[in-house]
Amino acid sequence: METSDLTKIFGTLTAVDRVSLKIDEGEIFGLLGPNGAGKTTLLMMLSTLLKPTSGSAAVNGFDVLRNPGKVRESIGMVFQDPSSDELLTGYENLKLHALLYDLPESKTKDRIEKVLELVDLSERRNDQVKKYSSGMRRRLELARGLLHSPKVLFLDEPTLGLDPQTRERVWRYIERLVTEENVTILITTHYMEEADRLCGRVAIIDHGKIIVLDSPENLKNKLGGDVVRVKIQNAQIEKLKRLDFIKRIETSDEMVDLTVEDVGKNLQEILRVIGEAEFVEVRRSTLNDVFLCYTGREIRAESETPEGGWQERAVRAGLNR
Repeated sequence: METSDLTKIFGTLTAVDRVSLKIDEGEIFGLLGPNGAGKTTLLMMLSTLLKPTSGSAAVNGFDVLRNPGKVRESIGMVFQDPSSDELLTGYENLKLHALLYDLPESKTKDRIEKVLELVDLSERRNDQVKKYSSGMRRRLELARGLLHSPKVLFLDEPTLGLDPQTRERVWRYIERLVTEENVTILITTHYMEEADRLCGRVAIIDHGKIIVLDSPENLKNKLGGDVVRVKIQNAQIEKLKRLDFIKRIETSDEMVDLTVEDVGKNLQEILRVIGEAEFVEVRRSTLNDVFLCYTGREIRAESETPEGGWQERAVRAGLNR
C-alpha cells in the first residue's frame, strides 16, 4: 500500500491531512491514534468506501480511484463490530461470502475448510453464529476476510472487547496469516500491547496527520529512558526539573511520570531530591508512553467525522460505484 498527500475533508473538518506512507508486502503495520484522529477515515479511503478529497493511494498496485474494483478484489476487511449473520452457521456465512466474491464453486469448499482450520472453528462450522462466543465470532470474521485470498487485510480494532486470553489467541492467528497466507496487514488498535506485539512498524496519527512512524522498539528508545512514577508535591516537581538526566516530566491526576536516562544510575539521586514520596514505581518505557508523549492525555470525542459509525458511513458511501 502506498499513499501520497492523501486528504479527506468533511465540510470544515480535515479528517485526514496529506498522509503519505508506504507499507511493504508481508508487513503488519499498525495505525494508532486517539478517538477522532483520522484512522477509520484513512482505512475507508484505502478500501474504496470513501473517495479522497485530494492526493492518491494505491493498494496492491491498483489506484483506489481509477481501479476500485481491483482494489476490492485485493483486500479483506474485518470491521470493529461483528457483521456475520447470527442465524446462519459459520459455514453458511463463509459460503455466502464466497458467492459475493464470485469464488469458483470448485474451489469454495476447500477454501472454506482451510480458513476454518486456520482459526480453529472446523468443529463448530455447522453451529449458528448466535451460539458462538465473542472470541469465536471474531475468529469467524478473520476467516471470512481471508476466504477470497486477499493480498491485503484491513483489521479495524480486531480484538476490541475481548478478554486477555481470547485476545492472545487472536494475536496468534494474525501472526499466522502473514506466514501461511502471505497477507499484508494494516491494523488499527487502541491496545498498545497489541501494536507492540504484532507490528513491525507503527504510525501515530493525530488531527489527521501522521506525527511519527517507526518500529515500536525505536519509538520507545526515542523517549530517552525508562519511567519512574512517583506521587509527590508540586514543590518537589520543581526540584526535579533541574536534573538533566530527567528527559520528560508528565503529570496525571496525582501521579508524576519521569522519563529517566540510565535509571539504575540515577534513581538514588531522584529519591534524594524528592525526599519523601507516597509512591515510587520504576518500569521500562512502553508504547503507551510513546502514544501519550505524542498525543497527550486528554480524552477525545468519539467520532472523527460529523457522520455516524463506520458501517453506517460505509453503507451511505455506496462503495463509490
